Amino acid sequence: MPTCPVCAYPKLEEPPHAPSGGGSYEICPCCGFQFGVDDDDKGITFDQAREKWVKGGMKWHSKGIKAPKIWDGAKQLEGLKTAKPPAKKHK
Repeated sequence: MPTCPVCAYPKLEEPPHAPSGGGSYEICPCCGFQFGVDDDDKGITFDQAREKWVKGGMKWHSKGIKAPKIWDGAKQLEGLKTAKPPAKKHK
């Protein structure tokens, strides 16, 4: 399963961007970043979104998808060091 490049949530339904560059429009249930909207339309970088999420206390975003029983945002962020980078955008 793809990993969120903002918060390292490891269970996105699809890659944040297709190989052609288009956003998936999926909203990460953990940090709330919407691929193809927050980055492409609003110009928010993954780093900017991550910084905002961390400063906001790394709270679980989704109301419909519950956080895992044992969930720690700080530990999850450590996964960014080993996460596969998202597909590069082509313009």
